Amino acid sequence: MRNESSSDHSWNNMDNDVLVKIFMTLNVMDLITGVSQVCSSWRSACCEPVLWKKLDLRMLKPSFVCYPPKPYPWSNRLSTKILMSVLKRSLNLSRGNVTFLIFNFFECIRDEHLIFTAKRTRNLKRLVLPATWHQITIGGTEEAFKMWEGLESLTIPWFCSRMEHMEVIGTYCKNLFELKIDCQFDLNLACALTKKFRKLKVVSLRCKTVHNEALIHILDNPENLEVLNISHCLFIQFEKGSQTSFTLSHEPVQSIIEKGSGLKQFLTCQTKSCDTCKSTPSVEGVSRSMWYELEQRYWREDEVSSLAH
Repeated sequence: MRNESSSDHSWNNMDNDVLVKIFMTLNVMDLITGVSQVCSSWRSACCEPVLWKKLDLRMLKPSFVCYPPKPYPWSNRLSTKILMSVLKRSLNLSRGNVTFLIFNFFECIRDEHLIFTAKRTRNLKRLVLPATWHQITIGGTEEAFKMWEGLESLTIPWFCSRMEHMEVIGTYCKNLFELKIDCQFDLNLACALTKKFRKLKVVSLRCKTVHNEALIHILDNPENLEVLNISHCLFIQFEKGSQTSFTLSHEPVQSIIEKGSGLKQFLTCQTKSCDTCKSTPSVEGVSRSMWYELEQRYWREDEVSSLAH
């Protein structure tokens, strides 16, 4: 029988490759608060690059997910402190190897979170931001994204109509070729994309309200556009010469269909037979919590496989 010291010795000297394979089954909280604290050899194994290609923070559950009334839940100080602690521990172990970062949809991030993360993830290729990312200032956006010049894929939910953010991101992220915008898509935003994001190949606008003139603009200025997803969208057509009178439709107009047919992949849906469209509730009578969960689902899912997470 092994004595206590030999047992400790065997745990300390487990093969590093075996440890890494085991650790690959764990989430980030298991790594930073559990196994990395056991001994020096386990901590060393926790720093292996293969464990940190994707930093998935979706398992973090902010304390405000109970959806309290105003003031809005995005101001919880305890959650922001916990997030910073998790970022410090995980990015210390990752040693700059994170290339894919996903925040929790409900997490509250501020300038200090984004800038701290950017400094330690210079090789980031894909970024999925949370719903509250609009709390980041223009200065914070600039300081963070100028360190992500190699960024290739970006998901932006609930975008406030401040084109300054898109201008800043487009100025520094010249290699961005994949973009998911989870918000209303109007002509101003379409113009910002064609002006600043010259290498865009994939754009997803699924499940959102889109202006027909905005779609026509990006389809008339395709540059490198290959894939456009407008599945489950609601389309707005303004009357000629008016910005207040408009009609709504669940189907894109024929001119958009014709222009989109020239792309490698043009994703739409048939509303009458589409399960997603039929299961989407109307705004009336929907509770705040139900609406948030629905928005989170739209943020997570996508017909473009590389944008789903």
